[in-house]
Amino acid sequence: MAALSLQACSVQAPVAAASGAEHFSAQRLPGAHGEELWALQRGPLVPPLRYRVVVIPGSGCAGMGPFADRYFRGLLHAQVTVLHKSGVHPADTTPAADCSARFVQADHLSAWADHARAALQQVTTVQRHSHADVPWLLVGISEGVELLPSLAASTGPGLAGLVMMAGSGLDPRDAGQMQAERLGHTADWAALGRAQAGPGADTQVVQGRSLRYWRDLWQWPVQQPLLQGPWPLLHAWGDADEMVPPAAYEQFAQRAQHRNAPYCALRLAGANHGLQAGEVDGLQQVWAALEGWGRTPQRGLCASVTFR
Repeated sequence: MAALSLQACSVQAPVAAASGAEHFSAQRLPGAHGEELWALQRGPLVPPLRYRVVVIPGSGCAGMGPFADRYFRGLLHAQVTVLHKSGVHPADTTPAADCSARFVQADHLSAWADHARAALQQVTTVQRHSHADVPWLLVGISEGVELLPSLAASTGPGLAGLVMMAGSGLDPRDAGQMQAERLGHTADWAALGRAQAGPGADTQVVQGRSLRYWRDLWQWPVQQPLLQGPWPLLHAWGDADEMVPPAAYEQFAQRAQHRNAPYCALRLAGANHGLQAGEVDGLQQVWAALEGWGRTPQRGLCASVTFR
C-alpha cells in the first residue's frame, strides 16, 4: 500500500443539491514570493451578513469549484472565502493520484502555509475596511487543519475561533503513525521515516510525495500550538473516518479539555472522512452550529455546542 494513502485527505463532495441564488466566483489573491493563488468567494445566501469564513481545504490538486455551492450551502449568513493551493484552479478536477510532477514538487506544508498566510493577509485587510465589525472564523478541512495554528497566529484582531473538520489536531507525524498501525503498514511508515531523515534530495519522490513534503510533515507542529493558542476551537469528525483513526481524534479531544480557551467537539456517529453517514450530511450539522453562533457571536463559538 502506498503511504500516500495514509495522508491523501482531499475534500469529498456531498451528494445533496445546491440551494440559494448566490454562487461562488473565482478570484486571484497574492501568494508568497510574487506568486498568485486562486480562491473562491461568495456573499451570504440570506441577508444580513453575520460572519465571515475563510476556508483552508484539504490535500490534493483538485479545486472545490465544481461542488462549492452544495458543500457550503448551510452557511446562510456568511461570506465564504476558500483558498486554493498554488497551481490549483478552483475548476480543476484532477484526482489526487494523478497530480502533475510540478504540483508534487511544489506541494509541502511550509510552502502552502507561506502562500495561505499572504493570501489571508489580503483577505483580512480588505474585510477590515469593509466589514470591520463582522467576526470571522478560520476553517481547516483535513490537511487544512494542520495550517490553522500558524495562520491564526499571524492574523490581526477579529478572529473569533478555529473550526477543525476531519483533522485530528495531532502532529501529522503522530496521526500518520497511528493510521499506519491501524492499517498494518507500520513498515511502510518506518521506511518513510528513514527516507526523510536520509541524504536524498528534497526533489526525490517517495510514495507519491517529494522528500521535501515528508520532511515538512515529520517536523510540523500542530498539537501544542492548538492546545496553547487563545482561540476557541470547534472540532468536528466522523467516528467512521477511514483516513484518520478515531483514536487520534479522541486523544486530541481529551487533551484539549485542559486548554485555557474553549474547546467543543461534534463527533458525528457513523460519518466518514467527508462527514457523510449514509443519507445524513454531517457537514450541514457543522454549518448549523456556525449559524447558531452567528446569531449571537458574543456568547462564544462553543456556547451552543456540547462535547459528545
